[in-house]
Amino acid sequence: MNLRMKLLVVPCAALSFAGGVALATSPEAKPEPLPRHVLPASKDGNLVLGLCDGETSMEVPGVKDGQRLTRAQAITATAQLMDDWRKKNPDANWDDVPGPVLAQATPPAAKKSPPPAPQPNPGAKSSGNDVRQGGVGAQTGASAVPQQQKANLQTGHTYGAYSERDEQVWADSVQAAVKEGHRVFHDAEALGGTVGVSCDMCHPDGANTHPETYPKYQVQLGRVALLRDMINWCIENPVRGKPLADGDPKMRAMEAYIYAQRKGVKLEYGKH
Repeated sequence: MNLRMKLLVVPCAALSFAGGVALATSPEAKPEPLPRHVLPASKDGNLVLGLCDGETSMEVPGVKDGQRLTRAQAITATAQLMDDWRKKNPDANWDDVPGPVLAQATPPAAKKSPPPAPQPNPGAKSSGNDVRQGGVGAQTGASAVPQQQKANLQTGHTYGAYSERDEQVWADSVQAAVKEGHRVFHDAEALGGTVGVSCDMCHPDGANTHPETYPKYQVQLGRVALLRDMINWCIENPVRGKPLADGDPKMRAMEAYIYAQRKGVKLEYGKH
């Protein structure tokens, strides 16, 4: 190694060592705590409710802080909050209907369970009618697909050899998640709320949730947010519950329900 090469190698080694030390000693990035909607205190000790905007609030006469509203009381109070918000924001765009999916005052009905899976018969030839055309065919892929004998388990392969029955199982599974999300969305207790408020009271049938616009910068949070971040914002503030973990079945179900309400709407992340 000549002198010129040595002059190049030494600085590079020093930089590499310094970079490694920096990576090893850098503290792991932690998310900043989310802001909270600080509500004004009632001089009479009454319950004070806040809206999802993080600004609008109202005092509920006759109900003390720590008490829980009945559903009828909560609907009346949130309607008043929404009226106050509309008066402050007369030009704001607020969609009172969920979108192209028809408003669903009742939970989405679950479809009839599919018939039991056909039992495998290795010696028989496929009729070709029970496997979707395209992708891995019955002759090439079905023999490698483990056959499930329980009625509600799929029998096919993700990318090819699946049957109409498999598709029905998948559709029913999705519909069950949507139905569960509908239930949680409309139930203050299921949400873990402490004041009797549930999501549907400001967002009937998922109105004005606009899941197709996430991720986007959310002013209340002061950061780029996913849909689940705003669900938790509403749970922590208007609903007065504890935030749900990303993998919580209730969170997953509510996301399924809210997205289902906007089926067919164009994705426009970042839109306000």
